[in-house]
Amino acid sequence: MLRIGKLKPHTPDKAEIERLLAAAERALKDANMSRISSDGRLDLAYRAIMQTALVALLANGFRPSTGEPGHHQLLIQALPKTLGLPAERVRLLDAFRAARNRSDYDGVPVSHAVARECVEEARLLLEGLRAWLSINRPELV
Repeated sequence: MLRIGKLKPHTPDKAEIERLLAAAERALKDANMSRISSDGRLDLAYRAIMQTALVALLANGFRPSTGEPGHHQLLIQALPKTLGLPAERVRLLDAFRAARNRSDYDGVPVSHAVARECVEEARLLLEGLRAWLSINRPELV
């Protein structure tokens, strides 16, 4: 990915990581609000997933090239390397990406069940990242 320009080397700093983690926490907190539509809840939970995946990539010394299309997909697909996520979790997170795209770009409604599941997966991913950081990059938290 480096060779083809999809990733760039990056030296993370603690303030950057803290800002992104705080943003992911805010998005996750808002996604838990039941008065928000399912579409909105999925969008917020997906934002938390993206911010969490971005922190994982940054903490591993890389950042995506956002000038290229597909950087959201790249963040999700990098999770086995950055956090050691199994392939089935990556497929599930990618399904949320696809559901968000269908909702945002085609107006396809999101079910309450899908929104709830996305919120839960965002929570688990964020918890997993925090645990990984505390072991592997404690200087960043």
